[in-house]
Amino acid sequence: METYTLFLDGRRIRIECPPDMPLLYALRGDLRLKGPKFGCGLAQCGACTVLVEGSAVRSCVIPMASIKNKKIRSLDGLGTPSEPHPVQRAFLEEQAALCGYCTNGWIMTAVAALEKQPRVSDADIRAMLTGLKCRCGAHMAMLRAIRRAADEMAGQS
Repeated sequence: METYTLFLDGRRIRIECPPDMPLLYALRGDLRLKGPKFGCGLAQCGACTVLVEGSAVRSCVIPMASIKNKKIRSLDGLGTPSEPHPVQRAFLEEQAALCGYCTNGWIMTAVAALEKQPRVSDADIRAMLTGLKCRCGAHMAMLRAIRRAADEMAGQS
């Protein structure tokens, strides 16, 4: 067991765990977050996506030892019910979540990309979402939501 410090959603957190424990286990188990989900455990579905230093990563395969002193953003700390992040708001407006299990991955991946570059084409949006899975088939609504958020974030709404 080792003690790690990380900065989660603007808060300094200390956690004691094995160095090879996946970040997802700390987020879901120890810290009780609800956003990132365990999907495949192989970094192939995206349900566990969080932002580490602004980049979307699959937390199911990131060992705790590699995130020491890093800034992590989760869906839980992204926005509030009264003031959601533009991507969250767009997902609500487009009714883009069916079962909602994969929504964390789609939102967090879009946030990482759009905060770096909000002026994107539809082809850019499809490319940024490569590898994310949704078994419900809400893909078209999610694409519309991300297009809406991109336009808002780029000041084009």
